[in-house]
Amino acid sequence: MSADNRFENRYKNGDLPWNINRADYNLINVVTNEPIPVGKAIDIGCGTGDNAIWLAKQGFNVTGIDYSKNAIEMAKIKAEDKGANNTHFLFLDILNDKIPDGPYSFVYDRGCFHSFDTNKERKKYAGRTADLLMNGGLWLSLLGSHDDGRLDQGPPKKTVLDIATAVEPYFEIQYIKAGRFDSNDAVPSKIWICLMKKRGGQIK
Repeated sequence: MSADNRFENRYKNGDLPWNINRADYNLINVVTNEPIPVGKAIDIGCGTGDNAIWLAKQGFNVTGIDYSKNAIEMAKIKAEDKGANNTHFLFLDILNDKIPDGPYSFVYDRGCFHSFDTNKERKKYAGRTADLLMNGGLWLSLLGSHDDGRLDQGPPKKTVLDIATAVEPYFEIQYIKAGRFDSNDAVPSKIWICLMKKRGGQIK
């Protein structure tokens, strides 16, 4: 999926139902309760930066990437306002651009995985994500669930089979749990909360 005007226009026009101006509570719960070791983290599809900024406040050194220039500019302003000095934000396409500063110990994405329409794209995305991680590094992905039923509204919806088919052979799936996006909607979309570990050993 290459950069295009879909998200640029939505950020420009403020049509951002996913932008809740806070870190998603699912990220907070996982990082707090697993726990996720503090280290170098990357937020793929970081949007306006709330999740990356929260990670930075927990002590992570965070890179946020997005293929919307408007989102990245908004994230930079927000990080400066909140004093999140250990974050930096880059306008990059995860499938096609070289991603700097790796390897990372933790990858987070909220709604990026589910934006890829085909298994070929999802598998490429999983492979690129694995390339960013050190052996044993962790990837937390929040993605729309096909079990939500509202297939014509809200975020794209994927099945567990879609996930498993894409991430093999790069990752060991630690768990896939049902949940809901942190959202300002009256009935938030159902999601899969997926924690995966890159094959090849433990974090040193």
